[in-house]
Amino acid sequence: MQFSEKWLRTMVNPAMDSTALAHLLTMSGLEVEHTETVAPPFSNVVVAQVISVLQHPNADRLRVCQVDVGSGEQLTIVCGAANVHPSMKVACAKVGAVLPPGADGKPINIKQGELRGVISQGMLCSARELKISEEGGGIIDLPSDAPVGMSIRQYLDLDDQKFTLKLTPNRADCLSLLGVAREVAALTGAPLQMPNIQPVAVTIDERLPVKVSTPDLCGRFAGRVIRGVNAKVATPNWIKQCLERAGQRPISALVDISNYVMLELGQPSHVFDLDKLSGGVEVRWGKAGESIKLLNGSTVHVDSQVGVIATTDANPILESLAGIMGGDATAVSLETNHIYLEAAFWWPHAIQGRARRFNFSTDAAHRFERGVDFGMTVTCIERITELIISICGGAAGPIDDQIINLPTCAPVKLRTARVAKVLGVTVTEAQIADILARLNLSFSTKPDGFLVTPPSYRFDIEIEEDLIEEVARVYGFDKIPALPPTAVSNMRALPENVRSLFRVRRFMAELDYQEVVNYSFVDASWEADFVNNMYPIKVQNPIASHMSVMRTSLIASLVANVRYNLNRKIDRVRIFEIAPVYLRDQTCKEGDLSVLGLREEKKLAGLAYGPQVEEQWGQPVHPVDFFDVKADIEALFMPRALRFSRLEQPTLHPGRAAQIECEGRVVGMVGELHPALLQAYDLPSAPVVFELDASAVQSVPVPVYQEIAKFQTVTRDLAVLVNQMVTVQQMLDVFMEECKSNPVCQVVQSIVLFDQYRGKGLQQDEKSLAFRCTLQDTQSTLDDAAIEAAMAALLSAVQVNCGARLRS
Repeated sequence: MQFSEKWLRTMVNPAMDSTALAHLLTMSGLEVEHTETVAPPFSNVVVAQVISVLQHPNADRLRVCQVDVGSGEQLTIVCGAANVHPSMKVACAKVGAVLPPGADGKPINIKQGELRGVISQGMLCSARELKISEEGGGIIDLPSDAPVGMSIRQYLDLDDQKFTLKLTPNRADCLSLLGVAREVAALTGAPLQMPNIQPVAVTIDERLPVKVSTPDLCGRFAGRVIRGVNAKVATPNWIKQCLERAGQRPISALVDISNYVMLELGQPSHVFDLDKLSGGVEVRWGKAGESIKLLNGSTVHVDSQVGVIATTDANPILESLAGIMGGDATAVSLETNHIYLEAAFWWPHAIQGRARRFNFSTDAAHRFERGVDFGMTVTCIERITELIISICGGAAGPIDDQIINLPTCAPVKLRTARVAKVLGVTVTEAQIADILARLNLSFSTKPDGFLVTPPSYRFDIEIEEDLIEEVARVYGFDKIPALPPTAVSNMRALPENVRSLFRVRRFMAELDYQEVVNYSFVDASWEADFVNNMYPIKVQNPIASHMSVMRTSLIASLVANVRYNLNRKIDRVRIFEIAPVYLRDQTCKEGDLSVLGLREEKKLAGLAYGPQVEEQWGQPVHPVDFFDVKADIEALFMPRALRFSRLEQPTLHPGRAAQIECEGRVVGMVGELHPALLQAYDLPSAPVVFELDASAVQSVPVPVYQEIAKFQTVTRDLAVLVNQMVTVQQMLDVFMEECKSNPVCQVVQSIVLFDQYRGKGLQQDEKSLAFRCTLQDTQSTLDDAAIEAAMAALLSAVQVNCGARLRS
């Protein structure tokens, strides 16, 4: 919300300067984000009058002007503006003036100079050169009553301050100058000067037929016919000034008046060209297949979730998106003679998100989706009518005001004791009553407090805490002492079998991974490429076209991070991300924290690319591979043992990918990126990626005491030949099963693969695998017989189950 301080002070004028006013508003909850003067500093620019204009003798596009600046003598100034003419009042920068910086960032110093043989003693300025506005269509044309010689800063009040408020969504009542003025009056006690709005005399008896078919869309609809307006009349300077200083661009008198009243009173409205409306109109929900070309030039398609104003003939035409934007077909122009003026109360829930769905936003939608004062609708119509007739002329018909379904302002109980308990400071009943009165909140006194009825413009007051906040704002947050909490705080013990995500992040950092944070919104092509998901969960109002769906995997985002780094010559990347993914699940029910048919899961994903370690003298550099990342995952899950099995997955290389299981449960996957994706995403070599269930990573076993054995361990090697289709994991599974079921193998503590061989001396379909077995008896020293029995049992198990034979 942006406005001019001068405009605000026409409604309420507290005895404080701009800085104090900005601080007061901020401390009351209306944060003043920025203040600045209307124009940047410049000097020695005055109101002047052009006496004569002659063609420059040596230049076709230059004029030689005689200018009166009020000093008693006329100045000769060479000017190139096409709109300069005799008797014109202009802004003249005299010799010695310093103008705002130009394109090079340096201030412009005005000196006497010669232009094509003619001495120029100053400069006639445009609004753009003085940084008053961006309009550059010639020099400033001031009103004829502008006093010659007066400083242009004083005449145009260019030291006026522009306030920019950063409002929270609940304070829709302050999206107008009247709303801010109410706040200032309540905070300072300064009298509030409401705009003097007088009903316009009705001189024609004409109404436009209006049918409101949807009480859940429109609660109140008011309109009036005005005939015989002159749309070509220029917008008065005082309205243009207010609009420009509020960040609005003047367009035409009819549109400017509508925008001015919206900023003044907070009620958006729309002006239709009556001659372009065929018959009456109907307020209803849209229908599938209907479309409308809007004032911004875009054509949008509506459905039953979007409110519209449409004609009522046999082939209805959409004339406006309800509460958002009018249609191009019935827009007013400079040729408009008759208009239909409309203002309404649209239910916030019926407007919320609709404009963003069509990838634009409007001032009207911004206000309606937060709540507009439904008691101000007719007053707004009267105010706009008054200004239109006084500026553009015309004859007004009666106001057709239809009240269909308005919100009820339910009374809210406010207890004096509760105020003291929440704020931590005693506020007397008299002080509370004074604050409620200043805020224009009607109330009645009760034995334990007050019964307060909020006004029609306060949609944010629903419960007792809302009223306590109002009391605190006006009482003054700075008057509430900062005291230490008195409540007892109990430290809750965390379960030993769960580690926090913070600890997981620390562990990943210790493994030399850096954390990244990516958007949950991704490109639909990523979902198709990486997880073969052709029906992703779509975002209704994406912030960008390449962020239109919710991701079901984190890997695509990590690949994008690698590409970003490679483009900046960073060839070693080790990153991880902990974030939710979003999956379709028909078993999920609607709830406070759940959405029907959708499930959210937390994942831990990582990616390693480039050299395994930074280049150094202590060890050779080799590219990171599957087994390097596999070791990181095993370290992450320690002391739990993981099982890795072959995996076919569209993201990963078909021969270098594995499914990860922990304690019989699938917890993730790991592997090199698929070659097709390397080519599609222009990666020179394959990164190794993994994705794990965060809940599985967080789960850790509770430590259990085990007595340290007093007897030494024994190691034996077992080398066998097997078919190349037999995996190491299959053989390890057989070994583990034998150790569990065969008593003679219970002395086996661990079995690890330490060698693999293919080639000369073996058959083409064979490979040699060598395992190192560690044996130990915790109760006695192992003898050769026990050792040989255990090794024989292990060999027999793989011979039977895997077709292995002992390598000689």
